[in-house]
Amino acid sequence: MKKITVLGAGSWGTALAIVLANNGWPVNLWCRTQEQKEQMIMKRENTKYLPGVVLPGNITISSNLEEVLTDPSPLCIVFSVPTNAVRETLNKVKHLLKSSTILVNTAKGIETNTLKRLSEVFEDELPGISDRFCVLSGPSHAEEVARGVPTTVVAASSKRKVAEKVQDIFISPQFRVYTNPDVIGVEIGGALKNVIALATGISDGLGYGDNSRAALITRGMTEIARLGVKMGASLLTFAGLSGIGDLVVTCTSMHSRNRRAGIALGQGKDLETVLKEMGMVVEGVNTTRSINKLKEKYDVELPISQEVYNVLFKGVSPREGVVNLMTRMRKHEMENVVLKQVQW
Repeated sequence: MKKITVLGAGSWGTALAIVLANNGWPVNLWCRTQEQKEQMIMKRENTKYLPGVVLPGNITISSNLEEVLTDPSPLCIVFSVPTNAVRETLNKVKHLLKSSTILVNTAKGIETNTLKRLSEVFEDELPGISDRFCVLSGPSHAEEVARGVPTTVVAASSKRKVAEKVQDIFISPQFRVYTNPDVIGVEIGGALKNVIALATGISDGLGYGDNSRAALITRGMTEIARLGVKMGASLLTFAGLSGIGDLVVTCTSMHSRNRRAGIALGQGKDLETVLKEMGMVVEGVNTTRSINKLKEKYDVELPISQEVYNVLFKGVSPREGVVNLMTRMRKHEMENVVLKQVQW
């Protein structure tokens, strides 16, 4: 049976390695440091990111990239590194990749300096990769996936056979996988939900309630869909797992790093302190920078994302940000529909 390689031994990479191993696949799990490798081999768990979860015996842990990519060449490579490390990782491994290997990306973000979606970053480094590229996304906290809590995700690819192959590789009684041809929509939903989760966390940190959180989730979904459609996504995707599904779980769960970071900001901590205390990547912070530029590029109105940007980078207090949102010019909820009506 061919092996599968997972690049990145953070919480999500480790959780996916466990899913694959429980499906019977021999898995190579690559971690960045020799220290982490030795600790995981000795304890058979990822004590930093997923303490208490035992690693199955068919997961081989290594810190040697060439070893996990060539001995033997894997059927599928799962990229589970932070957004800002995707291009760097591709540069390190592309000379080792076979043309038949399926590549699955699980990071959720926008490359900050280029404003490119991650599928575009893969295409930059590996031209023609779309024929064997897939995005795996959806409402899926690693802490629950690793413990076998029933979870549903989506595999998105421009090639149906690739999406269905990834579906076959990952699907299990605990981990249900749907397919979707809309790579753009799945990527935009996965990236922007982190910005909205920062907003809902800030609201919670300020001591606001369920009404405020529901408003931010609902209007946040409007912003995600508004930008996504402008970028070429299907509107229907945002009603699915990588849209409203991922948004709801990220905005309501304490497993969410972005929500926890937002709560700390709402409680008065500065961004530098929050990120230091988190000790893990908070993807929504860099994504907020990228979205602020994308809204100008595509000429779309994203008021919640704008206020998150103002709070993070412009010195606006969280309470000021809320006031700015609540006192905006009056709007119709379905602005585009209403403005096209002759009579109402």
